[in-house]
Amino acid sequence: MKNVDELTTFYKNELYPTLEKFEKQRKKLRTRLIFFFIIIVWNAATIYFFFFFGNENSFDILPFFIAGIFAIGSFLYKYLRRDYRAEFKEEVIKPLINELDSNLNYSANLHISKDIFNRSLLFSTPDIYSGNDFILGLVDSTKIQFSDIHAQKEYEDSKGNKKYSTIFQGLFIVADFNKNFYGKTVILPDVAQSTFGNMLGSWLQSKNTNRDELVKMDNLEFEKEFVVYSDDQIEARYILSPTLMERILDYKKKSKEKLYLSFVDNHLHLAIDYRKDLFEPTMFTSLLDDKLTHEYINTLHLAVSIVEELKLNQKLWSKR
Repeated sequence: MKNVDELTTFYKNELYPTLEKFEKQRKKLRTRLIFFFIIIVWNAATIYFFFFFGNENSFDILPFFIAGIFAIGSFLYKYLRRDYRAEFKEEVIKPLINELDSNLNYSANLHISKDIFNRSLLFSTPDIYSGNDFILGLVDSTKIQFSDIHAQKEYEDSKGNKKYSTIFQGLFIVADFNKNFYGKTVILPDVAQSTFGNMLGSWLQSKNTNRDELVKMDNLEFEKEFVVYSDDQIEARYILSPTLMERILDYKKKSKEKLYLSFVDNHLHLAIDYRKDLFEPTMFTSLLDDKLTHEYINTLHLAVSIVEELKLNQKLWSKR
């Protein structure tokens, strides 16, 4: 597996001519989008003021016009950029992944299955589930797969209208875990303890009826960052050795985002909460921006490095 510096060199030296081509496409597409959006707004405003403005219910209708403008604009945005997006992923993201590790296979339109997402026990069962940028392969003989995921839950607002809230959006990673176990252990960000303090936070954690038994760990820093639930206290501590807890803490610092982990069916499930769709070509900022380059590279490397960071490839944990 290539390191971040090697990937950055490859990106700038080998992919830069391709990026310059896409940068020209991006500018043309941005101009078209702005032009069409102005036309949509102009026509909607004309219809509203000509037919509805001044009527007794004109202000009641206005929110529907605004919502319609954004709905049409969103559809137009997705339609106009679809070829640009598909070509970018084929000519930029795919070569970057191949350079990272030749044992990885990439599909822009596939994603981690909903069954695997639910198996992780990290989140409630979503009503709407989508994703893209699926990567599957072997890293140091360890099977790994990951993709972007957007999971949403349906609810009703105070007026009885159907709405959807995001329960997770980010990178979802699944890897073989070479330590044999039979129970289910879930590790979540410790919101209660960080918000309410040790005593009240611990009490609230123990009252989470949607989870298995609370497991208290010896590592104080780990306890501050995470809360652990398991159906087997002994096995949870067997899995979460002092060394592994330190590695998880180090990995969280590198990700700089909320981490959700679970150990179920001899697999590690890891969700990194980015709250956005990753590996997408930008529309309103330059593709040649170094910040964007680092984001693509660091995110990809972080996902694949889970094998080395948590030492999932070490045979000392080999399954019996």
